[in-house]
Amino acid sequence: MSDADDFITRYLNNITSQYESSRFKPEYEPAEPETTKVTCRDGVELTVDIFRPATPGPYPTIVVRCPYPQQVELWKLHGEHLNRRGYAMVCEWCRGTYTSGGTWEPNVNERNDGADLLAWCEHQDWIDVIGLWGTSYLSLTCWTVADITTPKVASICANHYGTDRFASAYQKGSFRCDVLTAWAMQNAGYPVDADYMKSALHLPQMSVDEDMWGGRLDWYRDWISHPKDADAYWDEGFWGLLKSIPSKVKVPMFIHEGWFDHHLGSALTGYAALNEQVKEHSWLRIGCWNHYFLNPLEGLEPKHLDAAEVPAALEWFDLTLKRKQTPMRQVEYYEIGSDSWHVADSWPLPSAGADEVRLYLKSGELTAEAPQAASAAEYDYDPANPVMTRGGEALLTTMDEIGARIQPEPGWRDDVITFESEPLDHDLHIQGAISVDLYVSSSAPDTAFTAKLMCVDPDGTARNYRTSITTIGLDTPDAAPYKPGEIRRVSIDMWGICWMVPAGSRIRCDISSSDFPQYSVHTNHAGLWSEQTGTQVAHQTIHMGGATPSAIVLPVRG
Repeated sequence: MSDADDFITRYLNNITSQYESSRFKPEYEPAEPETTKVTCRDGVELTVDIFRPATPGPYPTIVVRCPYPQQVELWKLHGEHLNRRGYAMVCEWCRGTYTSGGTWEPNVNERNDGADLLAWCEHQDWIDVIGLWGTSYLSLTCWTVADITTPKVASICANHYGTDRFASAYQKGSFRCDVLTAWAMQNAGYPVDADYMKSALHLPQMSVDEDMWGGRLDWYRDWISHPKDADAYWDEGFWGLLKSIPSKVKVPMFIHEGWFDHHLGSALTGYAALNEQVKEHSWLRIGCWNHYFLNPLEGLEPKHLDAAEVPAALEWFDLTLKRKQTPMRQVEYYEIGSDSWHVADSWPLPSAGADEVRLYLKSGELTAEAPQAASAAEYDYDPANPVMTRGGEALLTTMDEIGARIQPEPGWRDDVITFESEPLDHDLHIQGAISVDLYVSSSAPDTAFTAKLMCVDPDGTARNYRTSITTIGLDTPDAAPYKPGEIRRVSIDMWGICWMVPAGSRIRCDISSSDFPQYSVHTNHAGLWSEQTGTQVAHQTIHMGGATPSAIVLPVRG
């Protein structure tokens, strides 16, 4: 059995276990599944698999739209378990995938095709009320029709996706290649046999499709041509439409996210943009898991992690479809470290009651007081020898590295500079978005800087909990061209987190200039990253103390 087959088997077993462990027990037998075709407005026919209980309808019905042929068995499994709990399920295969007609092009057809499926559902007398459900791309297909739902649609459960595509594609000029380069290879519409890592390192990246994959993918080239949030591309066409949808959503939503899911930033932006009427009747739940709802904490097995997709979805659909009740606002979040769940009135958490704690960088140390004397740490960054990702939250394909992973000892590479605090004398409750403010200079006309924030246990075991990156050229929207040797302040901004660092532990921060494949490798040249054809070594300097007080900024409560 291949690693992929083994993962699929374990995943299917995990889904079965989630159904069986939920409070909703089997009450019915499933009927024989059926397959039909739904004709879209342009005449293209899409395959629809129908799963119904072997009892008279009409039924509360879960509707999903899927582009992944490798998930056929998964949705058969969901269909059977849902049937046994009294639900029907409709699974439509996206245009150009599996046995559906038409040509596969990611994203752009999902709104019209999804609307056509809902119109078809409205005329099925065996469908009573509808809930839309999906994770990842399947969640995208929910979002694309969230503002044009039909009368039977009562609610939406959208896991691990958001409406700000730029936030899922870039971090201050660095492309999330482990998410989107790999996804493009896997969903090109034709088989791609090229090596993924070599593909992500290929120069120029703009022509990797024709050079290595066997065909031109204009949609991928669009993604890698627009590294700025202000680029009109992200506010026009499909991505502009997607960004505009939350404020116009019509039905209650359950947004289910994880601290180590690569769509976290985008999903929380989508939740924040919901109109207040819908938000008043929607749920937000943020737990500690990765994109696959798996435990991301290496070597730790917290008792209350509750890393599961199905039971929460069943609670939502039981309330909104079976009992036909209107949910009331609910915000739940998990605090890493204390292994505890908390309830809030709103999200993000209010700034009132939070303190900004700064830990200053000083010659390998993190100190509470800003150093009066200036100092510097230097290293050479060679793009031909990048620091390989060990743990992170913006990962998808390199599955073994997703999450909080045990880190190497300080000094493991000359181009990774470590700073570490003294043991904490009290628990530190970090709640919000962390940033690392650095004063830096480089011999290159543009370059990158990375930060990895860790908890070091009393026994010396270090795990990362937040990572991020910035480029000098795109650190701020109005950043002027960089002059080599100039000292410039940059901010490495991290996604929000709720994390208790226990007393007796240390905080460690590693600074470097690469984190591959979590982020694309910076060539140390200025200009559009995807058109670069070569690399150069850069001499990097981190300036500390005095007039250049580099520091970690922590939002702390309690």
